[in-house]
Amino acid sequence: MTAYRLSLALVATALLAGLAGACQPKAAAPVVAAATPAPVSVPPAGPGCGPNIARTQAVVDSDVATGNLNQPVGARFSADLARASAACAAGREGEALGLLAAAKTRYGYR
Repeated sequence: MTAYRLSLALVATALLAGLAGACQPKAAAPVVAAATPAPVSVPPAGPGCGPNIARTQAVVDSDVATGNLNQPVGARFSADLARASAACAAGREGEALGLLAAAKTRYGYR
């Protein structure tokens, strides 16, 4: 009988230790900082070469910022858009829109 009482005491002690361990607070999950989205600029609306070029530049800037377009390609695309913008500012809208269309085609944009 003593062996039975001894095993009963051991089981009871193990059960109490397990219950006491269950009451211990668990470590909180580590806080993960959320990534801050890149600021979104609203491109100008309206017809004409200026707003069209600005909208395309905004898309290029966003694509470079998100990694969808690598930096060197984005720089070349922006240089082509700068040439189109200069033609637009000089009043050569047809030439500017042609340069814009050529740049978009060259880099696979619509």
